[in-house]
Amino acid sequence: MPRARPTDQESILGAVLSRARATPRAVVLFDLDSTILDNRPRQARILRDYGEQAGVPALRDAHPEHWQGWDLEVALANAGLSPAEVATHSAPAHRFWRERFFTSAYCRFDVPVPGAPGFVGALMEAGARIAYVTGRPEGMREGTLEAFSAHGFPPPDGRRADLLMNPDADMRDDTWKEMACARVEALGEVVAAFDNEPTHVNLYARAWPRALVVHVDTDHSGRAVEVLPAVPSVLDLRWGSAPT
Repeated sequence: MPRARPTDQESILGAVLSRARATPRAVVLFDLDSTILDNRPRQARILRDYGEQAGVPALRDAHPEHWQGWDLEVALANAGLSPAEVATHSAPAHRFWRERFFTSAYCRFDVPVPGAPGFVGALMEAGARIAYVTGRPEGMREGTLEAFSAHGFPPPDGRRADLLMNPDADMRDDTWKEMACARVEALGEVVAAFDNEPTHVNLYARAWPRALVVHVDTDHSGRAVEVLPAVPSVLDLRWGSAPT
């Protein structure tokens, strides 16, 4: 799948803002991870903590850029581990990661995708209601709200913005997001939706054919799913003079 072209970004995001201004009870949906929040700092912090516990000096200096997609072994190698060390630490590091990644304690380390707080705020100023729809389980709500507050995202107050989280930690993201569509529709008219995962982008494009559904071309699960041809892509959410 070809990467999005930055030259198209302003027109795509500008069109979303125009729809928000022109539509009474407009709703704009945003996924969280890799759509408006970059979780690589969270991933790096987990690797550093594992390195400290396991006595792996190279991992104590792990940083976000070591993560390229979701492959833990790639991150371990990028942090400086030899192939033999990667083989030794892959399984225990993955267990350590899984126990911590889906927690409030660690999602506090997330940072915004460039432009995201300003663009979400501009949409709210334009009159749109914001629906944050995420596969994160409810147990991550506290840390998610802390990240929102720290980085200037409009808070989910139940009036102008809502945070819809997966009610069952064992439920697949695909299933939850299908269920969430009805809850989002109850908030108003969906004029746009943003997600990084091709499967979810395509779900929204089919659910709301009149909406402007946008693929955020950061990373994704790696499943061999192509974004529908009619769905535009952006690299991040920087637009016009909106603050980053």
